[in-house]
Order: sequence, then C-alpha cells, then structure tokens
Amino acid sequence: MVSDLPPRLLRAFLAVAEELHFTRAAARLFTAQQALSRDIRTLERELGAELFVRSTRQVRLTPEGSRLLPYARAVLTAYEELGAAFADAARPLLADVNTDGLISGRVLARARERAPECELMARYGSGLTGAVAEMTAGRIDVAFGRFAGLEARARAGLEAQPVRYEPMAVLLPADHPLAGRAAVELDALAGETVYAGAGNPATLEWTDLAARLFAGRGIAVAPPAPVALGAEEFRRVMEKSRCPVLAGVDFPAMPGCVRRPLVGPVPLSPVSMVWRRGLRHPGLDALRAAAAELAAAHGWLERAEGSWLPEADARHMAGEPAAGAHRDGRPGVRAKLRGGHLG
Repeated sequence: MVSDLPPRLLRAFLAVAEELHFTRAAARLFTAQQALSRDIRTLERELGAELFVRSTRQVRLTPEGSRLLPYARAVLTAYEELGAAFADAARPLLADVNTDGLISGRVLARARERAPECELMARYGSGLTGAVAEMTAGRIDVAFGRFAGLEARARAGLEAQPVRYEPMAVLLPADHPLAGRAAVELDALAGETVYAGAGNPATLEWTDLAARLFAGRGIAVAPPAPVALGAEEFRRVMEKSRCPVLAGVDFPAMPGCVRRPLVGPVPLSPVSMVWRRGLRHPGLDALRAAAAELAAAHGWLERAEGSWLPEADARHMAGEPAAGAHRDGRPGVRAKLRGGHLG
C-alpha cells in the first residue's frame, strides 16, 4: 500500500511527464539531473511500477505512468491549495503586464481599485511563453497573452480566463508608403517582410500567430533581430530596418512610427489572463473580477463578424476544450515591449 509519498517525488514525476525530457525537467525544477533521476527511481520503487521508458533519444510514459499522471496533478493541486489556505494573505501577487499601456495594465489598475488591501505588483516581461517559465519557477503569479499558442504540456499546469479579442495593427515608419492610410488592408502588405518577434524564445505564441495570419498572403515573417529595449532603441532599430512590426491596437506609440489597424479581414489577437493551476490568492480573485467587469463594459469578448482568428484560439476563447490546440510546427511568438522593449 502506498503511503506518505513526499510531494517532491510527485513534482519530479510531473515535470518529467510533461517535458518528456530529463534535462528540461531538471532545469524546470532547478535541480540536478542526477537528483531528479534518483527521485524518479525512488518513486518507482515506492509504487512498485515502472513509470517511464527511457532510451538515448526518447522518454515516454508507460501505461502505469499515464495512470499515475492525473493522481499526481490532483495531489499537488491539493498541496498548493492547502498551503494557500494558511499562507499570509498579505503576500504580494506578481502580475506580468508586459508593457505600460496594454489592457493587462488596465485590468491590474481596476483590480487595485477593487481590492486596495491587496498588494498587486506589476512585472514587465516579454511573451506568454517566457512568462510561463517564470510562473513555473514561482517568480510571477499571473500573466497575459495567447493561451492556445502554448504547448499542450505547458497548458496542462495552467488555468486561463479569456479577456479580449484585441484587433491587430501594424507599426510603420512615418514615411512608409502605407503610413498615410487610416487602416491597412492585409493584401496591401503582400511583398512586405513584417517583424513578429521571430527568434525570441519568450514570445513563441505571437510569432506563431503571425505565421498563421501571413500564410498564403505573400507576407513574410522577418528573421530574428536584436531585442530593442526602450523607445529610443525601438526608433533606431525601426529607422535602420524600416521593417513593419505586427502589434495590437493598444501597442504604445513609438517615436518615428505610426500605428495603423489591420483590416480585410480584421485579425484578432486573443488575450487571456493565465495563472498556475491551483493558485489561491485574493489578488487573483480581484484580477479575475476586474477582467470580467472591463470585458463586459467595453465589449472585449464580442467578436466582430468576419474577423480572423485561428480555430484553436476561437475554441479556447469560447470556453471549449483546447485539445489539439498546440502549435503545428510553424515558427512561433508575440512581439513584446517593456518601455519600448520589442521582441
């Protein structure tokens, strides 16, 4: 009979089961691979079952490992809930809002008004993919971005609440031939090379969305470029590359550039609030309520007829299961900015 299994062993198992790679799982847990392997062997001995089939090229779950997986998740969630129930409610909640001026900042501001007794701290990162790694490591609690663009194993440990269908836009040099238009038709970008964060491992979900949008339209995703930190660096890089930049309509104004909404059809960036599964904190409750309030007041979750959105994202935003919604191998990710931080 199994009894008194240390949570550490189940965390080790869950990390390997989700990563299917011992080196990545060890990095995720901030432990040595040798120690992780030892914990897995200990768990297998305690359970009397082999949990993984290992080879030089592949790690996969055995039938017994697959049977353990939902139980391990349930037990670890219960541990987190227990800890949260007796934790100091004054602990700050850390929310990655990416960039000043985006809707994530508006949600955070409204949550602070709703729950002034909570300490809600803003953090400025670059991309939901990168934020998930920070959440796994416990360095942030909440982030915003395209949930369906994450890999299935990352989504498994998270919860999400749709916040907005954000119309997409393009940033252009002020003297670009398309800059004089009130809106830019997607067909008008044919032949252009548009920057969408390619090469930034923290923003894979945004580059993937761009690749899907551009496919079959004659628009190329710009190759990787150095990340621009600050508005002046953004201006300098834009002036040098003269490459249009894919963004949301809330993207902050940048010197030397104009922001124009995209139309024909209107492409949407699906924004969700994302947090670790099992997280309990009054600040999270305030954020969820604030997001729902603002979405209702401003029609953020009303999708315009004829707008463009990948099917997997539409399912998630509509509250349907995200099975099969992982990336299909095309390059991934979202351009992000921190005080003018693009990439």
